[in-house]
Amino acid sequence: MNRFPAQAISKVKVLVVGDVMLDRYWFGEVERISPEAPVPVVHVARREDRLGGAANVARNAAALGAQVTLAGIVGRDEPGAKVHDMLKASGIQTSLVDDGDHPTTLKMRVLGRQQQMVRVDFEETPAPSCVASLTAQVLTLIRAHDVLVLSDYAKGTLGQVTELIAAAREIGVPTLVDPKGFDYSRYQGASLVTPNRSEMQLAVGHWVDENDLNQRAQALRSQLSLEALLVTRSEQGMSLFLKDARHDVAAQAQEVFDVSGAGDTVLATLAVVKATGASWEQAMQWANKAGGLVVGKLGTSTISAEEMA
Repeated sequence: MNRFPAQAISKVKVLVVGDVMLDRYWFGEVERISPEAPVPVVHVARREDRLGGAANVARNAAALGAQVTLAGIVGRDEPGAKVHDMLKASGIQTSLVDDGDHPTTLKMRVLGRQQQMVRVDFEETPAPSCVASLTAQVLTLIRAHDVLVLSDYAKGTLGQVTELIAAAREIGVPTLVDPKGFDYSRYQGASLVTPNRSEMQLAVGHWVDENDLNQRAQALRSQLSLEALLVTRSEQGMSLFLKDARHDVAAQAQEVFDVSGAGDTVLATLAVVKATGASWEQAMQWANKAGGLVVGKLGTSTISAEEMA
């Protein structure tokens, strides 16, 4: 790889749209078992909030030096206010729909001695009118950005994703999608889709060998009219499928501590590097490096341009 293009990235304008979440961590010590049930008692000593979902993608792109706008849906509640404050502190512009009837998606994790004990999720599907309002806002923003990033966590924010992809394609703005589910037809016409190994298996079925994977991946790429399809494969690295080529890169993680949010880091890195004019293969190589670094950190984290260099 050449030098990390930090200077070029500083001029890139990224629009991230998707399911915005707050990741809440309670850290403590475990010294006894509860007398009420056979479960550990965690004495909470420290609390920490981090941006999650699409907000973590935006945070990662900003940490790499890009100019970032985030569009999504949050509630008029304490977690929603926290999301607003943290985005502002990260230098991220916002186009959020604040819905009084929709609670902010919250994932709360309780950890004892750095080991996750339990995760509690608070989430509801946003109303169709709320999704339509967000879509209308995003359609006015796409033209002012160099790349559109769609972070789909299947929480309902991207209920009109086909309209966003079609609008971006019409004006020539590349669109990168982190998908969910088994029906990828809703991502028709995107520039790149980035399923992980299990998500890819949901979409195309289980493959028996690398040749089988290649055939299934190319069929999906062609069916969806994608420029590229990137399959992230954990310890097997990444596989990039283009119209006339396939590129593989080995995993770079030295020590895997926590995979939370690693896909967000990969997606953000792909987007900002590609937007500088790099090839998909070059963007994959840098994204692979970023992913290898971030899994060595606890919880949803970011990688800076300095770390990449």
